[in-house]
Amino acid sequence: MTETPQWLDEAAGPIVRPYALIRGRTRSSGDAFDLIATVSVVGEPSGEAADELGPEQRLILRVARDPISVADVAVELDLPIGVVRVLLGDLRDNGLISVTSPSAARPRPSEGILKEVINGLRAL
Repeated sequence: MTETPQWLDEAAGPIVRPYALIRGRTRSSGDAFDLIATVSVVGEPSGEAADELGPEQRLILRVARDPISVADVAVELDLPIGVVRVLLGDLRDNGLISVTSPSAARPRPSEGILKEVINGLRAL
């Protein structure tokens, strides 16, 4: 008969809770990241900065070598989007990634065009 340690319970889930990964913080500079914003690596950690990165942040740097959306980063890490936004905010603040909003890449359609589309849909 195999005994499992008392602190490990299959029903309890992961031992380290997501909020512990971000030291209990719920806000960061990454709060405004849109789910479809694109994350790209722009720098490599060196020296003391490299030693301070956690395994989740290292994984983000690995998966973001090719541009990837914020939502896809959350899927790759299997973490809640709030936790991923805090981790991304930390990496961006340290100059290791860039996050490009899709609205920054192209202008928004004018109000007139949107009204024409709505009117066209209503005519159907």
